[in-house]
Amino acid sequence: MTASSAAVLPQDAPAIEVEAPRHAAAVEALVDRAFGPGRFAKSSERLREGNRKLDDCSFVALRGDQVIGSVRLWPVTIGGKPVAFLGPLAVDATQRSAGLGQALVETACAAAAKAGWKAVLLVGDAPYFARIGFSAAPAAKVVMPGPADQRRVLLKALVSGGDEGFEGRVAVA
Repeated sequence: MTASSAAVLPQDAPAIEVEAPRHAAAVEALVDRAFGPGRFAKSSERLREGNRKLDDCSFVALRGDQVIGSVRLWPVTIGGKPVAFLGPLAVDATQRSAGLGQALVETACAAAAKAGWKAVLLVGDAPYFARIGFSAAPAAKVVMPGPADQRRVLLKALVSGGDEGFEGRVAVA
């Protein structure tokens, strides 16, 4: 996170760490609580099925040993052009509104930039993600698999011009 864009977390903020295999069950339980069974019908799930998360770009927020937040990135393509796909982002209901979701997204994006990704794609709430640098404009010609509200398809450049030229169908890389 850069000093200018970093989420402001309290001093007793949870630790943010790379997701390890030991966190997998707790992450799945957190995502289930956050999104319910309806999440499996979403087009974003089609991009995670049969895909493997980017281990170095997926993070958990921990309070002690308890997973209270999670974000994962996945390799996908848009019209054959590689991009990291963010989701799901989940924060325990008791921990929301403290900037933890933003901190997780910023951490994942910084890791993706370090790993050489040029942009991150997600489907989410434009007003929330706009403050982290995501925009619908560069995703205007991006086609998600299955039904998706195009206004919620967002891209963020990780390098100058990294969000330009994306056009076509999103597919598992």
